[in-house]
Amino acid sequence: MRPFVYERPADVSAAVAVASRFADQQDQPTKADVQFIAGATNLADYMKLGVATPKRLLDLNALREPTLRQIKIGDGIIRFGALVRMGEAADNDDVRRICPLLSESLKLAASGQIRNMASLAGNVLQRTRCEYFRETSWPCNKRDPGSGCAAMEGFNRQHAVLGTSDDCIATYHGDFAQALIALDATVEIEGKRGARRMEFAKLHRLPGDTPDIETNLAPDDVIVAIEVPFAAWSRRSHYLKIRDRESYAFALASAAVALDLDGNMIRHARIALGGVATVPWRAKAAEEALQGKTLDQEVAETAADAAFVEAKPRRYNAFKIPLGKRTLVRALLETRDMKV
Repeated sequence: MRPFVYERPADVSAAVAVASRFADQQDQPTKADVQFIAGATNLADYMKLGVATPKRLLDLNALREPTLRQIKIGDGIIRFGALVRMGEAADNDDVRRICPLLSESLKLAASGQIRNMASLAGNVLQRTRCEYFRETSWPCNKRDPGSGCAAMEGFNRQHAVLGTSDDCIATYHGDFAQALIALDATVEIEGKRGARRMEFAKLHRLPGDTPDIETNLAPDDVIVAIEVPFAAWSRRSHYLKIRDRESYAFALASAAVALDLDGNMIRHARIALGGVATVPWRAKAAEEALQGKTLDQEVAETAADAAFVEAKPRRYNAFKIPLGKRTLVRALLETRDMKV
């Protein structure tokens, strides 16, 4: 690991000021000389591997704004402060009661120790676990633009089939983000440009021909809160994660589902897929296929087919398409049958 300067700013404005002073505004946040950390469960790994080489770390754990560590529920909104830990949010009784999907997506992520360290804002900004990104001897357009993508013809079992490009097929490995994008969450951001709100769906960028540009944040932007509206579909919501083992493993396929039902007829559906896409993936085509239908096995299978129409498999990850479909079908039927 390379030497770096370590600072603990006292408040958000101080953190933004330091980042603005030392970060080139033309840099992408992942390449900036200044990096923010909270739990550091993701960035520390990449610093050890030489994938990330920041010159200055700003530890946000000393920030004195109390709202950064609070979960507030009211006026149809669940508001998570950015420094709320994954484990705290997962175990919150009100969150679990109002919107099980949020709690389940966090409970099934990482390990208990990591969930107790990792912040919610840090979690949604985690970088890919692609083996070719993590190993600096391989070419990787996300790590070194223009160098190529070794995963294309390499062992790509873990890689994405949705949202890919000719330059990158790295999977986004988070779980909580699938719940957030399905539920139309927003993020609150503070930076040099001032305070602003962003739809969570606009936070992450598809790789396209610039896979190194992962989000629409600036280097001095700090996420201060995540807000999730709750509605008729919130209580009937569920996260299903399929993986190689039942603990401490990333999803091969996952589905975040929220349903508003009239009997078994679907008034509204919210669906996101994980483990199969380059970014948190909202399955709009599947939602449209379900609208106004009576949810049964056949209708669920039709929706699952629609979700993967644009999938582009590689040599070793083609199994993710049938697995992803079966995962979504099972998630839909389990959500239908929930007692709410």
